[in-house]
Amino acid sequence: MPLVQIDLDRSLAERLGEQISDGIHQALVDGLGMDPTDKFQIFRTHAPEEIVFDPGYNGVDRRQLISIQILMVHMYDVTTKYAMFDQIAKRLGDIGIRSDDLLISIVENGFEDWYAGKSRS
Repeated sequence: MPLVQIDLDRSLAERLGEQISDGIHQALVDGLGMDPTDKFQIFRTHAPEEIVFDPGYNGVDRRQLISIQILMVHMYDVTTKYAMFDQIAKRLGDIGIRSDDLLISIVENGFEDWYAGKSRS
């Protein structure tokens, strides 16, 4: 059950929030083989001055920053994670978001670290 947290400019969220949500979710379904009903996302919107970034970091031409942090169970290999990154970039690119403007990170933990409304005992 990945938990996806998206930080982005408020105006971008207002214009494309639903499409961003759908694109990221479908990328997780396609890239990780995740169950389509497993959708948990938190959008955190910001005024432009609240998002500070280096526009040329890593040799890209960054014009805005969309930070996508995915908290998930440690169970995927590197190739699968890279494929998921590519899926996210492609799907968001399809709605006009440049891949240079994305910062995607994964934070992993174990199955024992999750509670989703139902006890495991």
